[in-house]
Amino acid sequence: MDFRTFLMELSEAPIRVVASDLDFSAYISIDLSVGNIKLEEFDVKCSTSWIKYIGSYLKSHQKLIAFGGYLERRNMYDRSDYFHQSSSLKSRNIHLGIDFWCVEKTPVMAAFDGVIHSVADNTNHGDYGPTIVIKHYINNMIFYTLYGHLSRASIECLSENTQITKGEVVGFIGSSEINGDYAPHLHFQIIKDIEHYEGDYPGVCSQADIEFYSNNCPDPNLVLKL
Repeated sequence: MDFRTFLMELSEAPIRVVASDLDFSAYISIDLSVGNIKLEEFDVKCSTSWIKYIGSYLKSHQKLIAFGGYLERRNMYDRSDYFHQSSSLKSRNIHLGIDFWCVEKTPVMAAFDGVIHSVADNTNHGDYGPTIVIKHYINNMIFYTLYGHLSRASIECLSENTQITKGEVVGFIGSSEINGDYAPHLHFQIIKDIEHYEGDYPGVCSQADIEFYSNNCPDPNLVLKL
């Protein structure tokens, strides 16, 4: 069985990774791609502007969580040397997870049973900030889920190999001051091979590397079913 089929068949019901008390009717998709001309109306380099934009978007649609972004090409990463390369093909601007934009301190839950693989505070400008990686072993398949842009308190008491249960609260969404300078949100990503990474894994890739990363990090909506 290929990895995508395996993920799709893990659950018939949608998997929740944020705000277990909210019904899916409170969710709405959002387009943050280079093709969204609305993003030209504010300074995308400024987290305060992003907070206002996301808040206004949710309010106008009477929703509480905006989600989306898998393989979305975004211009928000142009502000940081961490993503930028001299060649446009090597500059990283293609998003490899699904984001959940909502209020700071929203609870974040484990997608599946597993163990803590690693945690880290990734402090580069535009990086994840506090991050948790969980290792899963299900039906003879090993894979990983990554939860980025959390609060610092989320990672203070976690240790490697701690058992985690599906649906267990593992952290809370962090503020822009510590989450890499973004509006508060969760970056959720599925990873087949974590390689050498600890508490980290690329969440944005270049056009030159898209084939590898899209295979190693398939669409989280295979399990989220949003």
